[in-house]
Amino acid sequence: MTKQELRTLYKSKREALSEDDIDQLSIEIANQLLKMDIWNYSFYHLFLSIASKKEIQTEFILNILSGKDKNIVISKSDFKSGTMTNFLLTDNTVIKVNSYGIPEPQDGIEIANDKLDVVFIPLLAFDDNGQRIGYGKGFYDRFLANCTPDALKIGLSFFEAEPSFDDMHEADIRLDYCVTPKIIYTFSS
Repeated sequence: MTKQELRTLYKSKREALSEDDIDQLSIEIANQLLKMDIWNYSFYHLFLSIASKKEIQTEFILNILSGKDKNIVISKSDFKSGTMTNFLLTDNTVIKVNSYGIPEPQDGIEIANDKLDVVFIPLLAFDDNGQRIGYGKGFYDRFLANCTPDALKIGLSFFEAEPSFDDMHEADIRLDYCVTPKIIYTFSS
């Protein structure tokens, strides 16, 4: 299947999920993350869920990170340049939903990409090789290309892996892990 066919398929799979399904599966993903040896780092980049797209509810991961007293970093997207700017999430961070439905910080303490240790990545689908398919704008591939090579790239998915994708691009950045409600996938470099 092509990326576009897979995007369509996985968007429809998400649409079939109820709010209760999303909450339950999101809790299961957060519990899977607790089994991983990823909690000794300092800076964790987390996306804030787009409710209209039925994304994984990252509030459960946010609670884990807060409970472990980690530095939580969230992004603001620039749709003209196709880039993201990272901000430290603090008690004073003002978050507003932009015109695309993305909750974003309005401003704050900017954090450089090279400071990030762990990046949790949204996706629609992924394969057995660690390739991911997002919404097709390339925001995360550009963002990840500017992180250090050692930053852990962890995809989060409601669904299991596809065998492989037909039309990946050389600029696509592979995952180190992908966590689903039932399985933690590990990809070798």
